[in-house]
Amino acid sequence: MRRILAIAAVAAALLVPTVTVPVQAQPGVSAVQRVEWLSDRRVSLWVHSAAMNTPIQVQMLLARDWNLRPDAKFPMLLMLDGLRAQDDENGWTKDADAEGFYADKNVNVVLPVGGQASWYSDWLAPDNGFTYKWETFLTKELLPILERDWRTTNVRGVQGLSMGGTAAMNLAGRNPGLMKYVASYSGLLTTTTLGMPQAITFANKDAGGFDAGAMWGPPGSPEWEAHDPYLLADKLKDVSMYVSSGSGLAGAHDSLGEVPLVSDNWAGTGLEILARLSTQNFVAKLEKLEIPVQANYRPAGTHSWPYWDFEMRQSWNQAAAALGTDQGGSDCALGGAIAGFAQAANWLGHCLTAEYPAASGIAQDFPNGRVFHSAATGTHAVSGRIGGAYAGIGSASSPLGLPTGDEHGLPDGRGRMQTFEGGSIYWTPQTGAQVVRGALLAEWGRQGYEGSPAGYPVAAEAHTPSREGSVQSFEHGPMFYSPPTGAHLVQGFVLDKYSLLGFENSALGFPVAAEAPLKDLGRFSRFEGGNIYWSPLSGAWSVRNGPLLDAWGAQGFENSRLGYPVSDEFTVPGGIQQNFQTGFIVVRDGKSEVHGV
Repeated sequence: MRRILAIAAVAAALLVPTVTVPVQAQPGVSAVQRVEWLSDRRVSLWVHSAAMNTPIQVQMLLARDWNLRPDAKFPMLLMLDGLRAQDDENGWTKDADAEGFYADKNVNVVLPVGGQASWYSDWLAPDNGFTYKWETFLTKELLPILERDWRTTNVRGVQGLSMGGTAAMNLAGRNPGLMKYVASYSGLLTTTTLGMPQAITFANKDAGGFDAGAMWGPPGSPEWEAHDPYLLADKLKDVSMYVSSGSGLAGAHDSLGEVPLVSDNWAGTGLEILARLSTQNFVAKLEKLEIPVQANYRPAGTHSWPYWDFEMRQSWNQAAAALGTDQGGSDCALGGAIAGFAQAANWLGHCLTAEYPAASGIAQDFPNGRVFHSAATGTHAVSGRIGGAYAGIGSASSPLGLPTGDEHGLPDGRGRMQTFEGGSIYWTPQTGAQVVRGALLAEWGRQGYEGSPAGYPVAAEAHTPSREGSVQSFEHGPMFYSPPTGAHLVQGFVLDKYSLLGFENSALGFPVAAEAPLKDLGRFSRFEGGNIYWSPLSGAWSVRNGPLLDAWGAQGFENSRLGYPVSDEFTVPGGIQQNFQTGFIVVRDGKSEVHGV
């Protein structure tokens, strides 16, 4: 893995401009460091936050017409997680079905990942190993990136559950004009009233051991008041608002406890009662200020995900109206060249778009993938992680072109692959989905594809930075290519040595042949400017082309009395020398002297 990372660090993107290459974080600069496409319309961005000095994962569910209208921009809906937000995935996709629900909605859904017990605010001090500056990140660092690079307009909404509901109201109230729409599901909307600071302090300790004093100072301090939606109510008069809460009584998604009508989820019951009381107080304040709000008090329900998933769906019509987009659904029809395939592949779901041009063919979007058709390639669906990799490089407009086969499993039971006009995409859970094409694909295929010594690809093909050529990393080593030398795998201890010398930028240049076995378990690889030899007793050393290599060759290489090299060449007075197991060779004025021990 160290060898693979070393190569990746010096590589630049090869395929198309839509591929984002990992970039080094720059002090004071917020930027996307890495992009991973999880499907054709779900993508993970790792955004370096200058304020927090760390990368933050932000997932996006792209708008329904993202592919249909490649020049269009879409409004944004920011969805905030609860108190126990995890670092792998936002709860709205992990514990609720936001991905399925918004599949036919024309809005870019933005899902920050992480921020446990943060209340998505800027903390006064670091705590528990974190420097939380979430409000700065969400309002000042992330938005310009989404608007510049991810086809997102400045028409925005924010919604969240529990902690995220509180934070949604705070973000909207503390940043007037930023949001057109805000929704709180079971949020604590009065944070400074009697007992609430203590409840929040206890919750933060319980959810990861965080100190609320590092967040907003001691109860009663100005920062507590500055983060109380109740006290910010007058700042929300121009925002479309939706609030909801259950009653704490057991509902349709709860298991009954020993007490009649009460769930066995005691924590969920207590938290929802707090949310209900604080939401009612908040709404009363809005009514006093004559600020409209859509309030929904449910007769039952605890502090748990099934109820928040329900509220997400119930509030959509209001969100869509505020964001100026349609209500969703689809009026598309199956009737073109793709119709027969889509009707047979019912796993795709109902169509989301009409058929539209895609390079030399046509395409149509579905909730679970896209279908492409041309007379030359036939009709094939592209979905899942392979569909994500395909979307990430530009789909049919990329060098891969249109799909020529369907995705299928491989004989090892581990991976999956799909063929395209210009190459293939391979996927495993360990390596992700990677494109292989051209001479690299041909050589990998000659060696046995995923069953070859290289294993599966683990990264995209990339330009070699200083010479014309490319490199692609596989599980067991990289494969290098240049027009004059072809494609060749370098691996093991030979690769370690090649790395130390500087890869293709060294005097050795590109590899010109596959690694080959030698006596005594030795190995060697040939390069443009010489060879690398390895054996268990001598280690790995290079022997450069020229009179020194010629002299060693005249003796019989590693089969000679000199044996394997035990050093690289080095300068001596008047020439160069290289040491071998049982002797050395010196070259002065172009003449070689062989010395045995």
